[in-house]
Amino acid sequence: MQPLDFPSYPFRLKSSEKGLQIFDIIRKKFVLLQPEEWVRQHVVHFLVETKKYPKSLINVEKQLVVNHLKKRYDVVVFQPNGSINLLVECKAPEVTIDQTTFDQIARYNLQLHSKYLMVTNGLNHYYCKMDLEGEKYKFLKEIPDFSR
Repeated sequence: MQPLDFPSYPFRLKSSEKGLQIFDIIRKKFVLLQPEEWVRQHVVHFLVETKKYPKSLINVEKQLVVNHLKKRYDVVVFQPNGSINLLVECKAPEVTIDQTTFDQIARYNLQLHSKYLMVTNGLNHYYCKMDLEGEKYKFLKEIPDFSR
């Protein structure tokens, strides 16, 4: 897999009849290593190891319903009170981050009401703080570290 713009993390990999798999520390299982999964696993390790978010507050690839359609978000980080602090949309490295990507995460956030958004393809990262009342977002240089 190609190097990404994240620190180096100690991933657990294994070969199987399905192909190369990577261990997801949140789902606690091996998953097929596709380009988007490579990005997602870097994001998870970035949140846990670099930003110090507790694993217990992170959810990976869960279903939500948007306009009566079933969708899946990539990563959500909850606040200790149960509200959503961060919503992350991951794309494969070859996918260009554009307005369509921001529209997608914004639609998801209409349901989730996250305080922060992160969009990444592993090479380019965009961080936003939401103004839910004004229905707009402000770009940030980075997302904040975990704080109680």
